[in-house]
Amino acid sequence: MNLLDWLILAAYMASMIGLSVFLGRGQSSQEDYYVGGRNLPWWAVGISTMATQTSAISFISVPAFVAVREGGGLTWLQYELAVPLAMIFIMVFLIPFFRRLELISVYEYLELRFGSGTRSFLAAVFLLSRGLGTGVGVYASAIVLSVVLQTGLAQMILLIGVVTLIYDTIGGMKAVVYSDVIQMLILVGGIALSIVYALHDVGGWGEVLSRTDPARLTALQLTTGLGDGGEFPLWGFLFGGFFLYASYYGCDQSQAQREFSAPTLADTKYSLVFNGFARLPLTLAYVALGLAAGAVLVKNPHVAELLPEGKLDYLVPVFVLHYLPHGIKALIFAAILAAAMSSLDSSLNSLSASTMRDFIERYVVRGAHSPRTMMWWGRFTTIGWGVLIIVFAFLLGGQDTVVERINKVGSAFYGPILAAFLVGVTIRRVSGPAMVAGIVAGVGSNLLLWLGDDFMRGTLGIQPIFWMWWNLFGCVVSVVVALLATIIAPCAPREIASGLILWDTDVWQQERRWLPTYGLLFAYFLGMLALCHRAPHLLHRG
Repeated sequence: MNLLDWLILAAYMASMIGLSVFLGRGQSSQEDYYVGGRNLPWWAVGISTMATQTSAISFISVPAFVAVREGGGLTWLQYELAVPLAMIFIMVFLIPFFRRLELISVYEYLELRFGSGTRSFLAAVFLLSRGLGTGVGVYASAIVLSVVLQTGLAQMILLIGVVTLIYDTIGGMKAVVYSDVIQMLILVGGIALSIVYALHDVGGWGEVLSRTDPARLTALQLTTGLGDGGEFPLWGFLFGGFFLYASYYGCDQSQAQREFSAPTLADTKYSLVFNGFARLPLTLAYVALGLAAGAVLVKNPHVAELLPEGKLDYLVPVFVLHYLPHGIKALIFAAILAAAMSSLDSSLNSLSASTMRDFIERYVVRGAHSPRTMMWWGRFTTIGWGVLIIVFAFLLGGQDTVVERINKVGSAFYGPILAAFLVGVTIRRVSGPAMVAGIVAGVGSNLLLWLGDDFMRGTLGIQPIFWMWWNLFGCVVSVVVALLATIIAPCAPREIASGLILWDTDVWQQERRWLPTYGLLFAYFLGMLALCHRAPHLLHRG
């Protein structure tokens, strides 16, 4: 890195702050601050949603998984298979209800359907898990950037955290969405430039394939992950992934809040359709980068000596640092920084929105207040969460066991959270207390599966259940326990407003116009399966 590189990085960060100042003009209410006045174009919402999925760690770890991880390769594509199916589910069963109610916090629906206790419980779960997880994500991004940029870890945590906090606090959701669009463009450009330089070094795509272990070109692992030892099982990714993505895109505040920012229900659906189609091409770009960078490593064995402490995950940053010219190098690291910031800004804004709507407005700031006053409360809440996340990054980042536990506990919650919304829109008799009991049981069953991994391997000598299945199992357990609790200890019927239950609406009539789109998404899913199945043949023929 030379002066030119640092000037480019500084200009990028300054431009993000300048953009937020421009976009923050005229904001006067929480709707402006948290959902962009519900007037953001669907394409920007869609790109922003995808940008949130693309963290700095994805830029680094996915290509490394494809190139050098033991047992890795194109099996990473299986992560994407369930996305189009999950989008269909969300567009039919969840988004129509949320948009009709004009929500800011997705957990507001749970109070209307089950009561205030269920809303507070799930909102608190979201705040705790997302706050800690985001702090760990900032640390993980900062440690990579600090190594390759040869800066202090503390300085890099503060750089990522403070710059993102400034533009997020000033610009609100508009700044989040439009900065994500810019960051996604930079990211895609960074991937493309890295691939071009890697191909130039190796000598073309044919040389890449000739230097790649053929085993890495197999995309489908035809195992279940249900005790058969499958490390990357197709059926685990397909069924577990469906519940994971349905919960994340449909019920997680960090995603749902962005979906509430489009002008109409149709615009929200367009943004989800975009993600259903666009995630695979982005993942294919990551895969291509992994194959090309792996070929560089095979051609130039000394590259392994450049990796810090033998960490293979640093393959892409080290390649960029040593093989790309100045200026271009800065653009690539700006892309990594952009990916880190796009994940943080979405989490920060959603944490602030949920805190305001689900707690502060209900328990702290009561009574009539002007919209502008409440917006400023929201900005102060954003600052508070920004400081907390930076603190979490310092406190939790260096403890590997804590990092692993936070990630696994986060995964354990997706299925049960989906169950709350799924039961809410389909089963009238289930009460709030019964639903909370179901959620606790679902999470508890997933934690038992996680804690039992070592026992199953060491004591019983059997392979544990692949973690993606937790999303399905947790959802099923939650629904079953909620129904049993309703039968065993029925509560007095609670009056439910019209429009909260699927069977009380005309949703089926409204969905007719979308049937061709859903058919295209399903056909795309089948095409993804065919592509994964034929990947080795297509690559060798190419």
